[in-house]
Amino acid sequence: MNMQEQETSEERQALVQEALVQADKLRKKKDYKQAIKLLVEALKYNIDKAMIYYRLGNVYIDGADLGRAEYAYKRALEMDSHHVNAMHNLAIVYKRQKKTSLYVKTFKKSQHMQLRYPRNPKLTSKQKTRLRRLSFKTILYMLLGLGAIVIILILLFR
Repeated sequence: MNMQEQETSEERQALVQEALVQADKLRKKKDYKQAIKLLVEALKYNIDKAMIYYRLGNVYIDGADLGRAEYAYKRALEMDSHHVNAMHNLAIVYKRQKKTSLYVKTFKKSQHMQLRYPRNPKLTSKQKTRLRRLSFKTILYMLLGLGAIVIILILLFR
């Protein structure tokens, strides 16, 4: 039995999260080789692969390895086609590679994705309640307005 089979999914998740945190610290210290090694090792757990590839791309782009950064961001997008930051950073890679047409196309796509797939905000229960009330009021006013229009049309065409 290998080590991976002995670990629970919670332990693997914790290991991957720790690898992401440590790799980010190494990246900030400009120790790119160690960060890459840590992230590649984390890929073996098959957890949060899109995020790991995204972070790998960040390390590669900081280390000026644009070819590998491009590959990593593309892999992140294969894993999660709605990963807005990976799309945006891929556009930056294309810009630095002087691939202008790909840059423009990818940048526009990232902007569109950002509008279409916003980050999931963490709302408090108070904010959720307020949004529900606002939604209810909006629907109510729309129905009342539609009802008023129907009544006016009935009175006009009588």
